[in-house]
Amino acid sequence: MTPAPRPPNGFLASLSEDDFELIRPYLKTVDLTNELVLVDVDETLKRAYLPHRGLISIFVRLARGEHVQIAMVGRDSVFGVYSALGDATALNGAVVLVPGIASTLDIERVRAAADQSATFRSTLLRHGLAVYAQIQQTAGCNVAHTVESRLARCLLQMHDLSGSDKLMLTQESMAQMIGARRNSVSLVASTLQQANYIHYSRGHIEITSLEGLSKTACECYAQVKAQYNRLLRPA
Repeated sequence: MTPAPRPPNGFLASLSEDDFELIRPYLKTVDLTNELVLVDVDETLKRAYLPHRGLISIFVRLARGEHVQIAMVGRDSVFGVYSALGDATALNGAVVLVPGIASTLDIERVRAAADQSATFRSTLLRHGLAVYAQIQQTAGCNVAHTVESRLARCLLQMHDLSGSDKLMLTQESMAQMIGARRNSVSLVASTLQQANYIHYSRGHIEITSLEGLSKTACECYAQVKAQYNRLLRPA
């Protein structure tokens, strides 16, 4: 019997046939439209999202209303792990950073699969740990490193997670991504463009030199990538 086809998502691809069958009948496909808020802080997350294309930004909201990104989820993983494994009340908000397509699944279905299969639960936990590692590294990065190196790090991560050299990003979005002021981001984006590492125009960024961005980025990019490779590599 031919196995059921799987959507192009790393979490789904990593599941055994038996584990995939636990959720396959309940998967739905949705559009991730630009700036769509998937959940806000203290709301109940009802669905998990598994991007095929596009990026989800996980953020914290500060007292004055600012949003600061703490992690991203793309085609390699799943958003909603901790709501499935524990409390469904969201500790952070999530918004679509780069539009695309995702599979989606009721949190209760994810929880049921985790209860039914130890291997499904273990895979889910590893993906949650990978996102947590990104959150930890981002917290240190935003305190210790320059705006230029932080922006280069984020652009490289976005490239890896979305699989695209072309990104739609406003200066405000970039500022939220790295916890910086908008005017600082404008200056740094201009510097990266002058170095021919990116081409930036009216909310559109094209990465023209991955090597150049890699030289500019802080060590946090490599640290997070190494953790992802360790936690999400096939068993």
